[in-house]
This record gives sequence, C-alpha cells and structure tokens, in this order.
Amino acid sequence: MAGPDSVAYPPISTTDEFLQAVDAAIARAQRYFLHAQQPAGYWHYPLEANATMDAEYIFFNHFMGRVDVRKHRRLCEHLLAVQSDDGSWPLFYKGPGHLGNTIEAYFALKLTGYGADHPALVKAREFILAAGGLAKAQVFTRIFLAYFGQFPWRGVPALPVELVLLPPWFPLNIYEMSSWARGTVVPLSIILAHRPAVPLAPGQGVAELWKEPPEHADLRFPCTGGIFSWERFFIAVDSFLKLLGKSPVKPLRRRALRKAERWVLEHQDVNGGWGGIQPAMLNSVMALHCLGYGDDHPAVAKGIQAIEDFLMETGGQLFFQPCVSPVWDTVWAIKALIDSGLPPDHPSIVKGANWLIEQQIFRPGDWQIKNPHLDPGGWAFEFANDWYPDVDDSAVILFTLKRVAGLEERKKDRALARGLQWVLGMQSKNGGWGAFDTDNTLDLWNQIPFGDMKAMTDPPTADLTGRLLELMGTFGYDGEMRPAKQALAFIRSTQEPDGPWWGRWGVNYIYGTWSVLAGLRAIGEDLQQEYIRRAVAWLKKCQNPDGGWGESCLSYWDRNQAGKGESTPSQTAWALLGLLAGEETVSQAVVRGVAYLLAQQDAAGSWPEDLFTGTGFPRHFYLRYYGYRNYFPLMALGQFRTRIQSLERNGQR
Repeated sequence: MAGPDSVAYPPISTTDEFLQAVDAAIARAQRYFLHAQQPAGYWHYPLEANATMDAEYIFFNHFMGRVDVRKHRRLCEHLLAVQSDDGSWPLFYKGPGHLGNTIEAYFALKLTGYGADHPALVKAREFILAAGGLAKAQVFTRIFLAYFGQFPWRGVPALPVELVLLPPWFPLNIYEMSSWARGTVVPLSIILAHRPAVPLAPGQGVAELWKEPPEHADLRFPCTGGIFSWERFFIAVDSFLKLLGKSPVKPLRRRALRKAERWVLEHQDVNGGWGGIQPAMLNSVMALHCLGYGDDHPAVAKGIQAIEDFLMETGGQLFFQPCVSPVWDTVWAIKALIDSGLPPDHPSIVKGANWLIEQQIFRPGDWQIKNPHLDPGGWAFEFANDWYPDVDDSAVILFTLKRVAGLEERKKDRALARGLQWVLGMQSKNGGWGAFDTDNTLDLWNQIPFGDMKAMTDPPTADLTGRLLELMGTFGYDGEMRPAKQALAFIRSTQEPDGPWWGRWGVNYIYGTWSVLAGLRAIGEDLQQEYIRRAVAWLKKCQNPDGGWGESCLSYWDRNQAGKGESTPSQTAWALLGLLAGEETVSQAVVRGVAYLLAQQDAAGSWPEDLFTGTGFPRHFYLRYYGYRNYFPLMALGQFRTRIQSLERNGQR
C-alpha cells in the first residue's frame, strides 16, 4: 500500500472552503451532542457485545424461574438478526464464527421455543458439529450448560469455594485476580458448590450438539504448554481437586460458603448491581438463589432490577448490554465539545461536569487491599460501581475537569486533589498502570483451566499509561519527576519494534499508539526523538486509500493485521489525534483523514459505524461503543482546527 504522502495520493489543500466545511461539521456534531444530553447532565450511549449477552440473560431467567416469553422472543429476534451467513455467531461484527457464542445462542433459541428444525438452528448446528461439538466448548459455556443438565460436571473446571478463605498474603488469593475475575469467581464458586439442576421442557435440550455420547467424550482442557509447564501442573491440580470434591467430608465448606456469602452481599452496589458488569451480576443473583434467598429478598430484588436495567432497545431491537458507560460517555462528550471550541463555561459543559463531580467515589474498594494507605477519590465507568473505580475514567475526568470553567471552585479543587492523589497512587512497580488494581500481574491465574480466556489479571498497559502521562502533563508534571520518569521507561519498554503500542482497551495498535503519543506530547517529550518519529511513521503507513484508518479485532491474533482494516470514524479519529500529538505541523495524512471524516458525517451530525472498535478481553470479548463514532471524530476535527489556527497565528500556514 502506498504511503499517504506519496504521489499516489493527490494533495488536498486546506483552502478556506475546506476549513469552512470543517467548521460546519463541527457545528453539526456539537448540536448533536447538545441535543443528546440527558436532563441530569450526563450522556449515555448503548454498549453492545456479542450473542452471549442475550443468551445468558435468557439462561439466567430460566435458572431463576422468571421467564418472560415476550421479552425472550424479542431478544431471540436480535440473535437471529446478528447471526452470520455460515450459521455461526461471531465475537464481533463481520468476525469469524465462534463456537462458544454459537452454542449459547443455539441453546437460548431452543429454550425460547425454536425447534431444532428451524433453518437458523440447522445452520448453527452444522457449524457447531464441524467445530467439534459441545466437547470443545469453552469454560463459561460448559458451566451454563451444566446447570441445565446439558454438560457433564466432570468437564467443568474445579473452583472450590474454599478459595475465599486464602489470606491476601497467599500467592493465589482472590485479590491477585483482576477485579472482573474476582467479582465473577466468588459468587460462581457458591453456585458450583451447589451444582444446581434446572429442569427443561421436552425439546429444549441440546443433545444433538454432541458428536459422540457425552459419557464417552474427551472433555479434557487443551494444554499448549510443555511437560513441565504451569498450565499442565494446574490441569493436574484440577483433577486432584475434583477427586477431593467427591468426598463427603468437606471440613471448611460451610465456613467458606458463609464467607463467600458475606463477600457477595458486601460488594453489592447501591443500585443493586455487582461490579457494574454482566458476569458478576448474573452470578451473584444466582448464587444468592442457590443459598436460599427468595426473589423478594432485597438483595435479590435489587440485583434483578439492576440486571433488567442492562436491557437496551435501539433501532427497534432489544439486546442485553455487558455494562453501561455513562461516566465514560459523559467525560469524552465534554472533552469533545471543549476541544471543538465550545466555551468551557457553556451551561451544558458545566452541567455535565457537575454530574461527574457528583459521581466521585470516597468509600473504600478492593483496590485498598494492595494500597491500604491510599485514600479514595476515583471514578467508575457506570452509574454505580463504588467497589471498583478505574484509572482510565478517573484520569480522563481529571484532565477534562481541569479545563471546565464556571464550576464552584472549592468543589472542583477538592475533586481534582482527591482524584489526582488516588490515580497517581495506583501506579504499579513497573511504572505502568492497570485499570482497577495495582501490581495485578500474577499470570499463574491465567494458567488454571478456569482461566481459558486469559483475562484473570489486570496488568499495566501502554494505553492506560499513556493516559496517565497526559494527566500528569496537564497538571504540570515533567518527564524528570519520578512517576512520569517511571511511566516513560515503561512506555519505551512496551513499544513494538516498528513503532506502535498495543491497545488493551481499544482496537488495537491505532488506539494504543494514539493514547501514548497524546501522553508523550503532554509530558513534554521531544517529538523529534526516534521512537516517537517511528510511531508517527507507522500511523501514516497504515492510512487507507480513502483517507481513513481502520483495524480489525483480528490484529489481536495476527500481528500482521496491526493497523489494517476497513476505515471507521472512531479509529480514523484516534489516528488523527495521534498524528496531531506527534507532530507540530499538519501533514497531508492528517488533511486526508479530516476529509474522510467530513465525507462520512451524516446530516444529523453523527457518523455511521457498525464495526466493533472497543476491547473487553483481547481475543475473547469485544465491544461496540455507540458513542465512539461521534465524540472521537468531533475531538479530532476540533484539534485539527485549533492546530490550523495556531499555524496561521505564527505565519506557518
């Protein structure tokens, strides 16, 4: 592919007419956002994942004995609408078929009354059997099937509830897990201790998905490590734990169940949820159900309502969200409006900023296990998730709030001071930042059979560390101050040889590279350094012929796919923001990217985008943020216009 500055691409001039088009696009997008703001001051957009969200909501309702036929039918209509032509359900839009997703969608359809002879199920069954059938299902799929008697318990990994009794100083305690794994594992261990058996009506089972009778099937977990690998060791441990589990003598079981029960109840948020995420919420309610709590118990009733609140209707379809993102959406909307020239004391900005300040968390959370002397002061992603504030939300809120005018100064200063000390206190020993915990790097958790998604820890990543560099630069830190110096060393150590940085929370190298370059500029790094020039050159090399940028989720599997894919507004915006951070001028690559955004915007001021550009767990779980396609392009256009105006003032345009 020819580079964007080669003769293959005719230059685009930043004429007055071109800049007027930029102004008009910014004005349309600003009107879109001002109209979309909620009365309370926040912005909130849908968050879409994959078929398992709809399917597992249906499983949950059958488990709890609270089936809503009409609602389930509507969810199944959405499932059928997103089924691929080969009969499968993928991890992300236009992605390859995924066995676990397809099994769960198939089972959900059968539970809702679809027969095995339905054309969609016939095609899905062909895909499932060709991929190995139920014997090849992943861990969470096996567990859900086992609840309904559709998968042998011998094929489910051991997860003894006694795990909660291990103290924090023990290497494999629950606080060495990531926050999302911890919030899922504790209630799940209660459920597995009870081995529930949910009855099915005739025709609802999925025995036809076995290639051979389950009693003869090889249900062992695949092992990619060597003879003496940790992975093989933990597979042996799993077998030993299952043998112990058959013993009627379990001296610590009752004590462990009581402690796990207390942990679940203590970790319930004020809105009834747990951790703000679907797995923790479903598992917690089901765990309480197994413990004998009735649907009318306040903890269960509030939990069910929190789960119901994740249902989203848009475009005439109903689907279940993995999470909700109002804090995240709000801060980026505010930043986009300010970057694009809306006065920082505009009433909508002030209203949104005040709403954000009200969401700051001043109570203890799980992060204090490793930071007992650090005072709270962060923000979470959701409406309510006090136990798990996250570094990313908090950093963006802090460097955005600092720019907002018209706030009560005392309240603003308190929010900034408390937030800054919390975020900086979450730095890990290697100089980087993880999302929810400090030094959450024990990879042994990813070697256990239960951890087949390789997402049991929350290690520091370049994209988050870049965000923290941007925060520190905004608050007057320079590269010689200790936290920034350590962060810069981490950034240098994680750069790919050809220039980019891996993106943990957005797809993928384009996202990571933008975040790092923005941080490097803010902290005052010399942009002429070779490693920065390499990153800028990589972004330019990845530009598509249409002027945009895109990157498929497949780049998490195949490094050769880095920076390659169909152009999207959000990824084009990230690339533009990265280039504007990494250069003092306005290159033709930037101008062509701006032209792409101008061409893609619709009359309402929005940008269309169907592809998934958000990451939950690399290789396993991806997200489509409906807000990404709008606030990041507006940010990019705004920063472009500001750069042009700066060059004009200096006589450089």
